[in-house]
Parts: sequence; C-alpha cells; structure tokens
Amino acid sequence: MNHPPSGSAVLAANKAVVRRLIDEVLNGGNLDLIDDLYAADQADAARAWIAPFRASFPDVRMDTIELVAEGDVVIGRFTCTATHTGTWLGHPPTGRRFVAVDEVNRYRLRDGRIAETWTLEDNLDRLIQLRLPPPTNQEDR
Repeated sequence: MNHPPSGSAVLAANKAVVRRLIDEVLNGGNLDLIDDLYAADQADAARAWIAPFRASFPDVRMDTIELVAEGDVVIGRFTCTATHTGTWLGHPPTGRRFVAVDEVNRYRLRDGRIAETWTLEDNLDRLIQLRLPPPTNQEDR
C-alpha cells in the first residue's frame, strides 16, 4: 500500500528543489532545469530574470546560508558574489566584483515545483560595490 509522503519528507523535498535552483541553475547555469523546478505558469518569468542576470554575471555564486521550510513554503537566506561582465540595469560591464550581497527569498511550492517567489536583495550594496550610481527614479528599482 502506497502512503503519501510524510510532512517531513515533503519539507525535505521542497528544500531540495530550492537547493537545485541555487546549485544547478543559478550557480551552474543549467537553465534547462527551470521547466523541471518551476510550475508551468512560472517558468517563463523565472527564465526572464535568471538568463539576463547570468549573462551580466556569468560567474555568479550564490551561497546558501540557511533554508527553512514550513508547509508549502521555503525561506532561503543567501549571499551572492559575482563579476560584472555584461550589461546590468542599463550599466555596461565594469569588470568589478561584488561580494556577499545579502538576499532573502520566499518560495511557495505546489506539486513539487516553485509556484511563487518573493525576493528581497540588497541591490544598493551591489551597486555600491560595483561603483555604479543608484537608480534615479522608481522605474529603475
């Protein structure tokens, strides 16, 4: 008789999806995995921000500081380090690095795939480290 996965197994599986996103897609550059990790209605949106970010910062390294799962939600705390070698937010490549920029992401999973993402990242620190000017209007934020 098959039993549905226990609560702790679901939590572990949800955290594993987020780990694959960080390790294999963001760090590893395997954008083909987006369709496996995201719900069908979210995959294109994920690709629309991940692909250009990786093009701007191809050596990006996200380090997972902490993952916490409860119900269908995984909260991750990360630091991000990379070299600016492509255009980002309209800024041409500088060749400069930013180191350990803080990010916190909330993922809601449905049927083992990311269905919703909310992100808080310290782009001001990223801009300061890259010696780039901060946004001048609301559209740039």
